[in-house]
Amino acid sequence: MSTDPEKKVSLLVFFMLWARRMRWDVPFIHVQALMWLEAKGPLAVLRCFRGFGKSTLLAIYNAWLYYKDPTFRILHQSESDPTAYKTSRDTQNVIRNHPLTRHLLPPNQGTVEQWWVEGAADIRNASMFAKGILSNVTSARADECQNDDVEVPRNIQTPEAREKLRYRLGEQTHILVPGGSKLFIGTPHTHDSLYDELESMGADCLTIRMFAQEFRIEDAKRHAYDVPFVPDVVFSGIGKHARVLVQGKDYQVTKTGIAFFEPPGTLIDCYAGSAWPERFDMATLEIRRRETRTINEWDSQYQLHSKPVTEVRLDPARIIPYDVQPTMRYANSAAAMYLGSTQIVGAIAYWDCSLGKIKSDASAFSLILTDARGQLYWHLAKGLTGEIAEFDERDRINGGQVYQIRELVIQYQIPRVIIETNGPGGFAPAILKQALKGTGCGVGEEHSSTNKQKRILDAFEPPLSARFLWAHIDVLRTIWDQMRDFNPALTDQDDDFIDSGAGAIAQTPVRIGRIVGKPTEVRRDDWRPDAGVHDVQVEY
Repeated sequence: MSTDPEKKVSLLVFFMLWARRMRWDVPFIHVQALMWLEAKGPLAVLRCFRGFGKSTLLAIYNAWLYYKDPTFRILHQSESDPTAYKTSRDTQNVIRNHPLTRHLLPPNQGTVEQWWVEGAADIRNASMFAKGILSNVTSARADECQNDDVEVPRNIQTPEAREKLRYRLGEQTHILVPGGSKLFIGTPHTHDSLYDELESMGADCLTIRMFAQEFRIEDAKRHAYDVPFVPDVVFSGIGKHARVLVQGKDYQVTKTGIAFFEPPGTLIDCYAGSAWPERFDMATLEIRRRETRTINEWDSQYQLHSKPVTEVRLDPARIIPYDVQPTMRYANSAAAMYLGSTQIVGAIAYWDCSLGKIKSDASAFSLILTDARGQLYWHLAKGLTGEIAEFDERDRINGGQVYQIRELVIQYQIPRVIIETNGPGGFAPAILKQALKGTGCGVGEEHSSTNKQKRILDAFEPPLSARFLWAHIDVLRTIWDQMRDFNPALTDQDDDFIDSGAGAIAQTPVRIGRIVGKPTEVRRDDWRPDAGVHDVQVEY
């Protein structure tokens, strides 16, 4: 520990001395962040919008830590080695030029990757060790592990990439000495953000958004809307067509909200309480809004909502949930299937067959029900397990995936199952037909030669945009992450259940009458409606 009897100044005073040297005007949000950094707990998360200057603050904070205690050791990690080196180099610059630390950095001591200050007590572990988050730092020791924007698109593009990132971050637990601390600084880049996970673990969090208050109108087709505050800025649209609306020209403030002179017919964002109005004026904000490609990117990078920066092509939030099971009703010697009060007139099941090998898709089975209006109800999305079929000593099927399908066919009165015959599905139809003998369920084959990403988009985008796709809550739990993470540009991603659902949606329900008259038949009442039988008299 330092033996300097001099009373050490606070981080805010240390920063103000540097700001005066650099001739900066210090905004309140920087004062807020600095006071939080000095008082933070052992696990801390600072979320701040793009352009906040977080890396600049971090370099000054690091210099202050060495000013307070020259034996302090920092492991600084960012999304890559070069990015981590930037903060390391910036920290060196502050130490060399700050009036309270210019004596701390000896010449020719270490590199930008690792270096020691005067008074450092650990020859093996540098005062500053800067590496990318995916680099090997296993043998390091540190009093604080810093993570500066480790969550970026290339690190979290797939669930596997996000898991790898978390594994690397887990190494820091073993690197920290007892009593050490972890600091995370950045903006969220995905719906299951690392920062939300840390907050749920009880991390000390400070979140500074570009605007303190926000209100969104998804599609402004009316003249007037209620807004819970008086907006300082109103945006129309996103991307190249985005603009800042002008009060008195495009809209006026009312007692309860805003009124447009002409309905914009597009997305409208109302904001108030700018965090840094001196730096981010209306012209700057309009430029940034126009150069932001998607509304998700804007929400995550400036308002710090946990959303992927890319456009979500398949938003599961647009699926309407339900929580009822189909029931059979009998009247006038006829059977009918109902989902709640809605009569079901057709159904199709789709099996995307898999043998469950490593790196292969799950063997996904989906059931789509339809009503007379054309509404789609995604009722099942199940993963089948085990061998394709299991046989007893008499070569009769008594287990395996096809037997699981037989049980589902009987339980849900499924009239037809389509098998994707690509890969292992090539020999599955014959086995499934054998397993379904006596159920009256038809088996169809589908050999898909269309690009899988295109096939999924073609199946889901129309029902999602028109809001006529429903799903059972169990299905939503199964497919939610796969839909949110789906990226048409990737060929290797978890999409087995949505691929199966897309196959079922793409198939028109087929009405096949029940095969009757066989003594071994398992009874399945034909619940699909028909026009009945009528006697008609005609004259020729």
